[in-house]
Amino acid sequence: MSFSSDAWARNAALYEKTRTMPFNLELASGRLDENAFRHYMIQDAHYLVAFGRALAIAAAKADHADGVVQFADAAKGAVVVERSLHAGFMKQFGIDEATFEATPLSPASHHYTSFLIATAWSAPYPVALAALLPCFWIYAEIGRDIQARAVTPNPYSAWIDAYAGEEFHALVRAVIATVDRCAEAASAETREAMQQAYTHAAQLEWMFWDSAYRQAGWPV
Repeated sequence: MSFSSDAWARNAALYEKTRTMPFNLELASGRLDENAFRHYMIQDAHYLVAFGRALAIAAAKADHADGVVQFADAAKGAVVVERSLHAGFMKQFGIDEATFEATPLSPASHHYTSFLIATAWSAPYPVALAALLPCFWIYAEIGRDIQARAVTPNPYSAWIDAYAGEEFHALVRAVIATVDRCAEAASAETREAMQQAYTHAAQLEWMFWDSAYRQAGWPV
């Protein structure tokens, strides 16, 4: 069994909880509170900068020239392409630059970004990739799942289409292939560390959406 197949099977219950959490159910139905989506967009825009940094670190650690290009391009996409997409959402939902800049990372966002950057810096290349994988893969699967049951018209259709689209899914398949290739050459100890990193990142995906749904901030 490939690493990715094993990781998905191990975390199937967690994915199902993520797929059916209120944020995603209400986004599909078009009934998600706009304030929750605004909270999500601001936090996600902050997150993408950190995600891009972690991808760039992974690119520097790559064991093959193709990996350098793959993850450097992914870092650029996270910071440039997706931020451009977010800019459209922010304009649509009335989030100005001052509001964005004045809004700090939520506790969930802070935890997630800190985990990714720390793992990218300190862990071996295969483990760093495993930590980055859920953000790609879970978004792709959630995007297609939501698209399949979304009402139309839907105020969140641009978000749904972006993550359900073939361009994003092709990128995700390429990342999965690289992670599996690295796992094949890794020791049993490293593969288990990869599984732990994948699961923790998948848990943080759930926490990120749950935090947005609750519009959570720092309690003190």
